Amino acid sequence: MSDEIEIDTDDLERRMKGAMESLRHEFASLRTGRASASMVEPIMVDAYGSPTPINQIGTVNVPEPRLVTINIWDKGLVGKAEKAIRESGLGINPQLNGTIIMLPIPELNEERRRELTRVAAQYAEHARVAIRNVRRDGMDQIKKAKSSGMSEDDQKFWETAVQELTDKMIASVDQALEAKQAEIMQV
Repeated sequence: MSDEIEIDTDDLERRMKGAMESLRHEFASLRTGRASASMVEPIMVDAYGSPTPINQIGTVNVPEPRLVTINIWDKGLVGKAEKAIRESGLGINPQLNGTIIMLPIPELNEERRRELTRVAAQYAEHARVAIRNVRRDGMDQIKKAKSSGMSEDDQKFWETAVQELTDKMIASVDQALEAKQAEIMQV
């Protein structure tokens, strides 16, 4: 039996931060009233026989607060890129100008803003669940360590450490959600 059994809180923290990073990425893809290059990141174009991210077949720019432009490098892919944007569910109607695809971002109405805040809340809840799953894994490690001879004092210490880490990460999810909802509702 070992006197010092340690729980890898760094690994738990890394996994929880991964859930936060995933949440940030999902929030970036939510369309608010402002144009953002990250809006088009998830769009895949069938280029040269395989799905390719749109930012790998052209240059994505945001020349104005309400406009995203994509300068497609290969003329043959302009139609495919336009089709991918239309089918992406962004709700934006692309306009062609040679090899440049322009995406004017329309003003959001109140109903759409509320809908987007609900979607943001769902994304945040998924992140909270992922963080709680990591917490559960950490608590399982502590239970296994206790059966391997960890003292009750050490068990309480590690349970407190894992719970504090979980609380900190859940609080940062809540802060990110509040900020995103404020951004969405801003007119």
